[in-house]
Amino acid sequence: MPNAIYVNMLVGDLPRAKQFFVALGFSFNEQFTNDDAAGLVISDTIYAMLHTTDSIRRFTKKELVNSHSSTEVLLALQLDSKEEVDQLLDRAIGAGAKQYRETADHGFMYERSFEDLDGHIWEAFWMNPDAFPKHE
Repeated sequence: MPNAIYVNMLVGDLPRAKQFFVALGFSFNEQFTNDDAAGLVISDTIYAMLHTTDSIRRFTKKELVNSHSSTEVLLALQLDSKEEVDQLLDRAIGAGAKQYRETADHGFMYERSFEDLDGHIWEAFWMNPDAFPKHE
C-alpha cells in the first residue's frame, strides 16, 4: 500500500506560492526545494510539489492545464473540526485566496472551499464521526 501522496502542481510564481502556503500554516521540505520546485509539507503523509513550468515539463509532455480557467483536480483536506476548517479558510482568504463556493453544513459534514493564487481549488472539510454506523 502507498504510504504517502505527492501531488504535483504548476504555479506561476514560486516564491509567491511558497509565501501563500506558509501563511496557511504549512511548511516546506528544503531537501526538495530549489528555484524551480518546492516540496510543500501538508501533513506527515500529504505533500505537494509546486513546480515552475520548466520544472514540471521534466515529467510530462502533455498540454499543461491553466488552472484559472480549467479544473484538473479538486484537492480535499479532511480536518479534525469545523473550527479547523474555518481557521484554514480564514488564513487562505487573508493570504490572497478567493472563496470558491459558499460554506455547506450538511450536519454530518461541514465544508468550505477556496481557490489558491494559481487557481487550484482546495476543499477543507470535517466529517462527524458519530454520524456513521460503527462496523464491528
